[in-house]
Amino acid sequence: MQVTALLLSRVQFAWVIALHILLPALTVGLSCYIATLEVLWWATGRDVYRRLSAFWLRIFAVSFGMGVVSGIVMPFQFGTNWSRFVAATANTIGSLMAYEVLVAFFLESAFLGVLLFGRKLVPRWAHAMSAIFVALGTLLSSFWILAVNSWMQTPSGYTLIDGRFYPRSMLDVIFNPSFPFRLAHTVTAFVVTTAFVVLGVGAHYLLKGRAQEESRVMVKMALFFLAIMVPVQIVLGDAHGLNTLKYQPAKLAAMEGLWETGRGVRATLFAIPDDQEETNHLEVAIPKLGSLYLTHDPNGLVHGLKDWPREDRPVVPIVFFAFHLMVLIAVFMLGIVVRGLTLWRGRRLYTRRGWLATCRLAMPVGFIAVLAGWTTTEAGRQPWTVYGLMRTADSVTPSLTTANVALSLAAYVICYIVIFGSGLILLRRLVHIGPSEAAADGTDREGGEQRGRAARPLSAVSDKPAVPPLPADANMRRDM
Repeated sequence: MQVTALLLSRVQFAWVIALHILLPALTVGLSCYIATLEVLWWATGRDVYRRLSAFWLRIFAVSFGMGVVSGIVMPFQFGTNWSRFVAATANTIGSLMAYEVLVAFFLESAFLGVLLFGRKLVPRWAHAMSAIFVALGTLLSSFWILAVNSWMQTPSGYTLIDGRFYPRSMLDVIFNPSFPFRLAHTVTAFVVTTAFVVLGVGAHYLLKGRAQEESRVMVKMALFFLAIMVPVQIVLGDAHGLNTLKYQPAKLAAMEGLWETGRGVRATLFAIPDDQEETNHLEVAIPKLGSLYLTHDPNGLVHGLKDWPREDRPVVPIVFFAFHLMVLIAVFMLGIVVRGLTLWRGRRLYTRRGWLATCRLAMPVGFIAVLAGWTTTEAGRQPWTVYGLMRTADSVTPSLTTANVALSLAAYVICYIVIFGSGLILLRRLVHIGPSEAAADGTDREGGEQRGRAARPLSAVSDKPAVPPLPADANMRRDM
C-alpha cells in the first residue's frame, strides 16, 4: 500500500474523530442522568440524589473539557486537509455546523456554569432546570452533527451546480432519508454507553464495600434503564438496517459479507472476507436468515457486492468485522441485563459478586460498540465523502504533501495521548474519591448547607469556643 497525503489525511481524521466521539458517548448520556438526579432530588428531597449528582457532575465537567479541546481540532482539519470538500458542500451543510455551536454548544456551556457553581446560589428548582438545559444542549449538538453526517450518507434537498452543492430545501437537507434513524440509533447508543458506566461504577463500589446507598441507587437505576433501552436499541438498529438496505445497499452488502445477489440469502456469523478474490474464507452461515432480518421476508432479495464495480465498493473486511463486533456487544449487553433482572427478582442484585464483577468489566463495552458502529458507518460509505456524488479522493486538499500530513498526524497523536491520558488519570482519581466524599462540599442552599454546619463544631462557624460535651448524667437530666 502506497503512503500518500490522502491516506494519511484519512488516518488523521479517523484518529481525531475516533477519540473525540468517545466523549459525546459519555457526556450526552451523563448530562441526561445528572438532570434526572437533580429533578429527583428536587422532587423527593432524598440527599442521595444530590450526592450522586455532585459526584457525576465532576466527571461530566472533566469529560466536557476534554471534548471541547478535542472538538476544536476538527474544524481546522476541514480547511487544511479537505478544502475541496468544504468548497463543494459549505453552502449546504456549513450552516448546520454553525448551528451546532450557536444553538447547542452555547446553551450547554452557559447553563453548565450554573450547574457547576450555582448549587449554593440558586434554588433547587433553578439548579434542576440548569441540568435539564445542559442535557438539552448535548442532545441538540448531536442533532446538528448527525444531520451533517446523515446528509453526507444520504444527500437530499440540494442542487448541484458546477461541482458545488446548493440547498434547495433546508428541511430536506436536515431531515434527509437516513437522519431520523441515525439520530435515534446514535443517541440511544450514547445513553446506553453511559448507563453501563454508571452500572459498572456502582458495581465497583458494592464489591469494595463503599458508598452502599449511592451504589445501590446507581445499580438499580442503570439496570432498569438498560432493561428498556437495550431492546429499544436493537429494534432501532434493525430499522436503521432496513434504511441502509434501501439507500446504501453496497454498505449493507459489505456489513453482511455478501458477494452474490439473490433471494433467501444466508446470515454470515463469521468469515474472513477477501476483496481480491471476491469471496469469504472460513465462513459460518445460517441459510435464509439474512433475508429474514434484512428484508423481513425469508425469500427477500438482497444485492451482493458484485453488483458494483470494485472502485465503488468499501473495504469489506473493515466494515464486516466492525459491524459484527457491534452486534456481538449488543448480545453481550442484553445478556447482562437479563441476568441482572433475574437477580433482582431473587433479591440478590447487590450481593452476587460474579455479576457485579462482570458489570465492572463491562464498563468500556459501550464505547467499543460506538467505535464499531462509527467505523461501520464511515468506512461503509467509502469511497465517497458525499455518497454516490463526491469521492474521497476528490475531496482532499490538492496542495498537501505526504510530509506535511505525516508531521501534523504525529503532532495530533502526541497531543491526544497527553490530553486523554491526563483526563483518564483524573477521572480514575474522581472515581476513587467516591460519591460521598465528592458531595461533601456540594451543599444546597435550602438544607444541605445547614446540615453541613450542624455537623461541624460551633467553633468552625463562630468566633466563640465550642461547647464541651456534657457528661452522660447531665445529658440524661437535660433530656428529661
